[in-house]
Amino acid sequence: MMVYGQFMKEKKYSSFRVHVDDPLATQELAKHIFNLLPESPEIPVVIVNIGSDRSTGDSLGPLTGTKLLAKRSPLYRVYGSLEAPVHAKNLEDTVTLIHETHHNPFIIAIDACLGKTENVGMLTVKEGPVMPGAAVKKKLPPVGTIHLTGIVNVGGYMELLVLQNTRLSLVMALADKLSTALWRAACWQANRQHVLYPSRNTL
Repeated sequence: MMVYGQFMKEKKYSSFRVHVDDPLATQELAKHIFNLLPESPEIPVVIVNIGSDRSTGDSLGPLTGTKLLAKRSPLYRVYGSLEAPVHAKNLEDTVTLIHETHHNPFIIAIDACLGKTENVGMLTVKEGPVMPGAAVKKKLPPVGTIHLTGIVNVGGYMELLVLQNTRLSLVMALADKLSTALWRAACWQANRQHVLYPSRNTL
């Protein structure tokens, strides 16, 4: 869990944002993810879904992981789900395990975040690592070659209580969009040599 805008202020990375209710949200997210994926099939793509199933607002990562596992994409190695969440207590060990298991992985980190009222419901794709735990003042290692976030609620005060009182319907909608966009990007990646660029009419 992070606060939107706190991440790596000293360095600028390209990013894309779209609201969960935008009818083209899934398609546009998928295109931006696809454009950032490594072209070489030799580079493993690992997804780290960060968060806890014990807090509604912080469950975006585990929910997305569970949905991704159900889609059974062969491109992704998925860490973090409702059954086996990746959270503050095991994040460092999980990252260590990933680097021991996969050679030079391309890591996609997924996390919920808090932000301004007008930004609640926004989904973001951004290059560089996410800083998990920033919203609740936890010092955790940065994670990800790129990261995807969903703004689940308003930040700035009583963050733990805000997370616990976040609407599950919004978190579910964000997880649906993220998991479907990642699946589409994986399908396009599998056909990268045959499709020059995905059109709005595919998938």
